[in-house]
Amino acid sequence: MTLELTLQGGDVLRPGGLERGGEIAVAGGLVSETAAGRVADLTGYLVLPGIVDLHGDGFERHLAPRRGAMKQMAEGVVAAEAELAANGITTAVMAQFYSWEGGLRGPEFAGQVFEGIKDVRGSLVTDLLPQLRFEIHMLEEYAGLAAKVADWQVPYVVFNDHLPHDRLAQGRKPPRLTGQALKAGRNPEVHWQMLKDMHARRDEVPGRLDALCRELAALDVRLGSHDDQTAEDRAVWRGRGARIAEFPETLEAAEAARAAGDPVILGSPNVVRGGSHKGNASAVELIAMGLCDALASDYHYPSPRRAALMLERSGLMDLGDAWQLVSDGPAQVLGLTDRGRLETGKRADIVVLNKETQRVAATLSGGRVSYMSGDVAVRFLA
Repeated sequence: MTLELTLQGGDVLRPGGLERGGEIAVAGGLVSETAAGRVADLTGYLVLPGIVDLHGDGFERHLAPRRGAMKQMAEGVVAAEAELAANGITTAVMAQFYSWEGGLRGPEFAGQVFEGIKDVRGSLVTDLLPQLRFEIHMLEEYAGLAAKVADWQVPYVVFNDHLPHDRLAQGRKPPRLTGQALKAGRNPEVHWQMLKDMHARRDEVPGRLDALCRELAALDVRLGSHDDQTAEDRAVWRGRGARIAEFPETLEAAEAARAAGDPVILGSPNVVRGGSHKGNASAVELIAMGLCDALASDYHYPSPRRAALMLERSGLMDLGDAWQLVSDGPAQVLGLTDRGRLETGKRADIVVLNKETQRVAATLSGGRVSYMSGDVAVRFLA
């Protein structure tokens, strides 16, 4: 059941700006135009749109806490949802690899993850959306992949290429080959040969990708590319219908995406760290240049909240513009027009922050409580 409740006294972030000591009502899972139910006093708190996280793989630690401990997939999804809610995330895209790298990134594990999400998502409060991250040189996996995507109810596919092509072209082994092989359960020499075989067949990939993208587009699956490096990369992916540019690695790629109207997704940990851990383009610099439509958690669920607040504190953006990068911006990228803003008729996706500590005090998704802690719980229940 959803709450019927009027939240008063908090600073409410509306589309037009911050309403200090404002009021917002919740009824029928939506933001209501008129007061509803009883009143909860949120003086001392910020009331913000729920975070829409459109790419995150921080759930892995819950689904596979230790190598071999992967038997209770549904329970792992439930635990991951609790962490999402505790970080103010009301809609979460769970980004799962489908890769030759094996282990937690292998096709078999991916199937278990997607089945686990499908089994429990209807019983959870946070809206969970699966994303498949496909390694494009797995030529033997193309046949039937679109059917699997449909069966797993995956609405969003992105394409990756993690083959070390430069080293393979030189006949040099990657530095982490042995560890990678052992994680995948392969003999290192077998793994090395597999990499060489995939690299040797790289000319077959573009044609197979073209066909796969057409199949997925026919299923209304949203498509994106990952780690674009050049304007040419972005143009090629755009031509296949992969319009979302996830984590472009260079200014050139981000500018090319923006010029063509393709949404640019950046990692919020990049903002929090003050730069990319891989030495790629700085998210803060790209944001300052107007080259970001949304921030994603990437691998760390607390980061979207922290990144938005840091952007405000730095003076680069006001709170409304900064928070839009983790709420309305990603909702628009995903085509979810029913959320991302606190306005009448939208989903009651709300995160309540303590103004003093800026920590999450409560999270509501679709008018239902997914997380609540401390003093704010007394105010809701009093």
